[in-house]
Order: sequence, then structure tokens, then C-alpha cells
Amino acid sequence: MKTSTRRILLGIALLLIIVTIIYLESNNSASPLTPDQIQTLETPSTTSTQSKTSSNPVAVELVDPEGYFNLPVNATTNTTTLHLQDYVGKQIILVDFWTYSCINCQRTIPHLNDLYEKYHNQGLLMVGVHAPEFDFEKDPQNVKRAIEKFQIKYPVVQDNDMHTWQAYQNRYWPHKYLIDLTGHIVYDHIGEGGYEETEAVIQDLLQKRATILGTNLTTTNVEHQPLPPEPTYNHPLTPEIYMGYAYSRNQFGNREGWQPQKSVNYSFPSSLTPDLFYLEGTWLNNKDNMILQSTSGRIGLRYSARAVNIVAGADSPVNLTVYKDGKEYKTLTIKNYDLYPLIDDQEYGTHELSIKVSQPGLMAFTFTFG
Repeated sequence: MKTSTRRILLGIALLLIIVTIIYLESNNSASPLTPDQIQTLETPSTTSTQSKTSSNPVAVELVDPEGYFNLPVNATTNTTTLHLQDYVGKQIILVDFWTYSCINCQRTIPHLNDLYEKYHNQGLLMVGVHAPEFDFEKDPQNVKRAIEKFQIKYPVVQDNDMHTWQAYQNRYWPHKYLIDLTGHIVYDHIGEGGYEETEAVIQDLLQKRATILGTNLTTTNVEHQPLPPEPTYNHPLTPEIYMGYAYSRNQFGNREGWQPQKSVNYSFPSSLTPDLFYLEGTWLNNKDNMILQSTSGRIGLRYSARAVNIVAGADSPVNLTVYKDGKEYKTLTIKNYDLYPLIDDQEYGTHELSIKVSQPGLMAFTFTFG
């Protein structure tokens, strides 16, 4: 037999195996596609706000999740599992990589909740893959609290060891992937924004699904608060500031600098250089945070933005007083490991921020700006 003939026969055999697997799959209420239906389905080109490619990669399965949220326990096996392959040929799948202390992720969640409410009964499976940036985000109780805080109803899986993140070759929070009925990634979007574009692709994929399966596509009317607008940045923003030495981007202004795993007594200079952070008091240098060890301390920076947030936490409550340009702006208490708004102005500007900390134990991780 000629080599070319063998290759053709092998290709036909592999195709028949794939079609048979899809056809036999019946773990959900929707029936999988038949071979004839698969032949009629056209896979759209991949679209992304970051890049466009002519090929559509096959979606990767979730890899060894450490935990599940918003999923029922299987009464037979007494386990909770989710396999994307179970839904290929039946539903459109949206996979969203996020982490709960990320401000960009937080601002996309209302839009994801909106998509879920509209389309989860129309054939859309949404899965949040929680891939932590910091160790405290690996704690399932912290993740559960965030899911409740943001009123997330779609399934969320914990990717503490970043196995699924690496399998998708992902590099960003947040990052959405849309998977069509054939199991191919046909669209992705990095970061905030692109909400109308994303929904349009979902509608197109669901309409094709409805046509092939002989069903009708209807949109659920959703009553909710006005969704956050797409971000527009017309001015230069201070970049995200990481306070741990392992994430050093030369953003630390104190002359003493980072001293890994040491407690250092820091002093404020007479003036602050823009986009650098400064400390006062005794702080323990950790790889991804600074911990205040003296009875009081201070954090300062000169920033350009409308809004400023800090990712921070403490084992016992710590009180902060926030000053903007020397005037008291607000007070707040830090306890749970989370993102806390510090400044939220109507207008963009360049200002000096000072945070007075009145107890030891504050763990400060990052500043983010908007």
C-alpha cells in the first residue's frame, strides 16, 4: 500500500474516532453534534484585541484543579469535577483567567455576571479559572469570600499551581477565551474592555449552535445596576507598583532599598520622586510584600491617576489614615487580604499620597491605579 494511501486511511480513521467520541458523549441535557452537523459548522477566525491568527487552536482541558466553587457534588461519586471535554459539541464555552485581588479582573466581573445571566440557559458554559498572583489568593476561604462578594454564580476552579494557566500559555489577568462547538479557541480578549465585541461573538456562536441543534436562541432580560463603562485612559498613569523584592521594578525610592528577609528602619526623604514608593518605620522585606514591624509607620508616593488602590492584609485589624496632598482623605481598617480603594476622584491628576499606619502587622503588596 502506498504511503499516501496509508495517510489518507489513517486520517479517516482518526476523524471517525473523534466523531464517535463526540457522538457518544451524553453527560449533559443537550445532545452532542452528529457527524453531519459537525460538517456544517464553520469555525470563525480567532479574534483578539491583542492579536489575530489564521489558525484556531484546540482548547486545553482544565489541568488538576485544586478546588471547585459553584458546582454540585456528584451524588454517586461524592466528588466535584468539571471537564471541558464533557461540553464540547454541546455548549459554547467561555474560560476566564482571573485572580480576586486584581483590579482589572474586578472591573470585568459585572460584565461576566451579565453574560452569565443572559446566556447560561442558552448554551453558554462559563468557567472562571482562579490563578493566584499572591500566596494569600490560594486560600479557598479567601476565594470563596471573593466569589460571594462579587456575586459570581458561574463555576470557578482553583488553579493554585498554575497548571491550567501554563497549559493555555497564558500571561495575563484577566484573559477570556471562547471555545466553539468543535472544541477550538475561536476568540480571546486580554484585559478590560471589548465587552460588546465579546458578546457579539458569543451571540454568533450561540446562534450557530441553535441553528444546528434546531432550537431557538432567546436572551434573558437582566435587571442590574448600570455596568461599569469600558476604561479610557487619556493620560499617562503611574504603573502598578510591587512592594516585594522578588518583583522589583526599581520602584522603591528609599535609599536603604530592598534588603531581602531583613527588618529595615526606613526614613522619608524631603521630597518624593514620581512613581516610586517610600516607607517610614521598620519594615520586614519579603519576596512579595512589606510587613510593618514598628508600632507605627508610613507609606508615601507621588502618583498620576484618578484612582489608587492597595493590595494589603493583616492577621489582626490595622487602621490606616489616608492623606492626599497633605489633607486627610479617608480612614479605613485593613484585615482581610484583598484590594482596598484608597483614592477615588472624579478627575485625573498628579498628587502626593501618604498613608499613616497606626499598628504593626500591615502587609502591603501592590499599588494599582486607574
